[in-house]
Amino acid sequence: MTRWLKHLSLLLPLCLALMACNRVDLAYRNLDTIIPWTLNDYLNMDREQKDWLEERLEEHLQWHCATQLPDYLDWLTRTRQMVSTRQVTDTALQARTLEAKQAIARTARQITPSAVELLRGMNDQQVNEMKLAFAKDVRERQEKYVEPPLARQIQRRSQRMDKRLTDWLGPLNKAQQQRVLAWSTALGDQNRLWIANRAHWQALFSQAMDQRHTSDFAQRIETLLVDRESLWTPAYRQAYANAEVQARALLVDLMADSNDEQRQHLQNRIDKVRDQFNALKCLRAAGTS
Repeated sequence: MTRWLKHLSLLLPLCLALMACNRVDLAYRNLDTIIPWTLNDYLNMDREQKDWLEERLEEHLQWHCATQLPDYLDWLTRTRQMVSTRQVTDTALQARTLEAKQAIARTARQITPSAVELLRGMNDQQVNEMKLAFAKDVRERQEKYVEPPLARQIQRRSQRMDKRLTDWLGPLNKAQQQRVLAWSTALGDQNRLWIANRAHWQALFSQAMDQRHTSDFAQRIETLLVDRESLWTPAYRQAYANAEVQARALLVDLMADSNDEQRQHLQNRIDKVRDQFNALKCLRAAGTS
């Protein structure tokens, strides 16, 4: 259950959502990192369950590579064109973000039946351990992201974004750094609302697991994993909508203030991602590269 679309505030939301790690091949060897939930973080699976999951993930991987990856390559091409033609606009970013969400939802929906089967087979001890892991997760995030004074939260959020953007654009100039700080300030106490919503979702997931042998379990899990937004708290729904607006405005302003070197740096990074995808053996085997 990694943060849903936590990379929306980056220049390449889909690409980074697909790559929880920096290496595409490594992400593909761990397919559960390219969907909006991660079983291994919260479930203590036995050897038989791990073997079963590994086999299922390999099947999903082949499906994903053959049917989804070509669309991602097209998405990267459209994104690169936005940069090269200096058409990074709010409208264009909304389109790319919607495409990213739809792509992730397709993958989550395809793999959910396997998740349902695995989760239904968990014993009471495993479910209790999952609940303890959930509690630890919220507690640690509360300490890191919510307990510091708001001014410190804003500063740290700005620093994290600056670091991420530097990876894609190269060093930011003073005006860009100030714009990032303004973006972070505009998000206010979003951390608190995010953590509260996370705890709310985990509670719903725990309730579903307590009733994993009922007839509606599969539907409840699909809603939890695929249609997460329908379960958000009203406060977080409003905060998330604001975050999307603020993120798009930030990217539009940063690109408007970018220089030739930064834009070329970004295009080179996109090209590198495309090359990594094209080099995947599964893509070549599918004959789609």
